Amino acid sequence: MKIAMVSPYDFTWPGGVTAHVSQLARELGRSGHEVQVLAPHTPSRESVDADLLVPLGRSVPLPSGGSIARVSLSWWLYPKVRALLKKEQFDIIHLHEPMAPILPLCVLEFSKSVNVGTFHASYNRQHLYRFTSPITKRWQARLHGNIAVSPAARRYVNNTFPGDYEIIPNGIDFKHFASEAAPYPEYQDGKLNILFVGRLEKRKGLRYLLEAYSKLKWEQPNIRLIVVGPGNPDKESYRILSSHNLQDVEFVGRVSYDDLPRYYASSDIFCSPATGAESFGIVLLEAMAAGKPVIASDIEGFRGVMTEGEQGMFVPKKDSDALAETLGILAKDAELRNELGAQGRRLAEEYRWEVVAGRVEKYYQTCMQAAKSASS
Repeated sequence: MKIAMVSPYDFTWPGGVTAHVSQLARELGRSGHEVQVLAPHTPSRESVDADLLVPLGRSVPLPSGGSIARVSLSWWLYPKVRALLKKEQFDIIHLHEPMAPILPLCVLEFSKSVNVGTFHASYNRQHLYRFTSPITKRWQARLHGNIAVSPAARRYVNNTFPGDYEIIPNGIDFKHFASEAAPYPEYQDGKLNILFVGRLEKRKGLRYLLEAYSKLKWEQPNIRLIVVGPGNPDKESYRILSSHNLQDVEFVGRVSYDDLPRYYASSDIFCSPATGAESFGIVLLEAMAAGKPVIASDIEGFRGVMTEGEQGMFVPKKDSDALAETLGILAKDAELRNELGAQGRRLAEEYRWEVVAGRVEKYYQTCMQAAKSASS
């Protein structure tokens, strides 16, 4: 099949959706399909997946769900998109966040292919879709198939655009994270390492992990917190760091995809204290693939990929006392950490891209057959 992957988000900036698009495109390419990625870009930035990219428009940063979305807002894309679709004659156009501005809407306007949409987002409020639905509903009607990456994502989109949604989760590069990566020697000094991975945005909940760590450090001084991810801590996190004079907290910053497994390998416990707006727990699965026990906020998106007491433990969101208590339980029990880590690795293998891409490919066939039947 000839497939176009469409992302509203700048393909040269890292993010959950762009990673999903590039990895799915690679896996479908390995299965013999011809895949191109249509996405905005920043000309001054390089992309490791530049060979896949058909750049369409420059991006501008917009606040979205406690994060920054870099999308193109140029309506001048219309003639360029129309000419491209006419030339390429794709069999399938797979649009990720198809109701997001503005590239997916341009593509849907002119597409004569079978259109499949994947909905990734899940927020506590419905303002995003409800605000735009009077305008976008005519483009939503052009979709031949709908995918949601989790029950949380399905609930969120279905409230505004009711319909049938096939749940196909995000995938992970299981071998990349399950490989026997070498731990960093500086972290192998006898201290127990707690790992956080994520952008340093308020919704990722780092301040609650810092509060929990400050409580636990009094009881168990031989621990360390490793914070991996781009950005700067918020004011509240800085306040906690300074007021408690926290020791053994290391801010690593952004790390490369190739180096990330080494940080998982260096850790003993993985913790994600996100406060919401997470439709899926991709970092949880990465940690599981690395064989690490997980402590995570009890939010809908994380519940979809982890079972309490099997691969890790849940704590109420924004509850630093409960988080400190749970961290303390795992810190003291190496046998429990190993048991949860082993069960997590077995679960994570079910999310490897070969399996997920196979499900997507099967859904393409279903949508193509339905579209053929409807037109005959």
